[in-house]
Amino acid sequence: MTARLEARITWSRYGAVEVLHSVAVDVGGGEIVAVLGANGAGKTTLLRTISGVLVRAQAEIRLDGEDVTHLSAPQRVRAGIVHVPEGRRVFTDLSVLENLQVAARGTRRSAADERAALDEVFAVFPRLEQRARQRATSLSGGEQQMLAIGRGLMARPKVLMVDEASLGLAPTITEEVFATLARLGAGGLAVLLVEQNARASLDIARRAYILERGTVSLSGPAAELLHDDRVAATYLGGHLATSDE
Repeated sequence: MTARLEARITWSRYGAVEVLHSVAVDVGGGEIVAVLGANGAGKTTLLRTISGVLVRAQAEIRLDGEDVTHLSAPQRVRAGIVHVPEGRRVFTDLSVLENLQVAARGTRRSAADERAALDEVFAVFPRLEQRARQRATSLSGGEQQMLAIGRGLMARPKVLMVDEASLGLAPTITEEVFATLARLGAGGLAVLLVEQNARASLDIARRAYILERGTVSLSGPAAELLHDDRVAATYLGGHLATSDE
C-alpha cells in the first residue's frame, strides 16, 4: 500500500528532554493504524511532532509524497494533516454549530465547501445535528468526543490523528466512536489512532506500532499483534495509562 503519511523522526524533545528517537511511522490511505504504549512512551509526542505543534524536532514528514516538514501547524492542517487532541478541548461556551464553523474557518475554504463539510459531519454524527444549537458544555462526554472528531473532519483531512478517543467514555459510547472511526477508514480516510483501549484499537486497525521508551519496539498487522504473547500480556489485560507528559 502506498503511504499517505510518512513520518521519520530522528528525535523530538521538550527542552533538553528527548522523548522520541529513531521513530518511523507510515499510514496508507483508507488504513487505520494504532499506536500503543505505556505511560511516558511518547505516543502524544508522536502526534504533536507530526502535526507540527511540537517544533523542537528533527524529522521528515511527508504527505502523499510531498515534504511538509517545514510547514507550520496551521499549514499542515490546510495540507490535510489534522490532529484531534486528547481531552476533547471543545469550546464549551460556543454551540455545537459554532464549534464546527470555527474549525472550518481555519482552513480558509469557501462558504459552499464549509456547508458541504458540515453536511458530511452531520451524516457521520447525526446526534451533532440534533444538538447543533446547544452549547458544547451541555453535551455528554461522548457527544463532546463526537464534536472533537467532527471538528477535525471539518478540515476534510487526508490524515486524521486521534489521541485517546475513548478516554472517560462509557463502553457503549466507546463502541459507537470506534465504529465511526472504522467507517471513516473504510471510506478512504487515513487514521492514526493513539488509544488507551488496546483491544478496541487493534480490532479496527490494519496495523499497529508499539512504542517503548520513545522508540518503536514492535510493529505489524493488528490481527497478528492481537495474538502476540508479549502484546497480550502487556497491553490486553486492561487499559493503558493516558498521559505522555
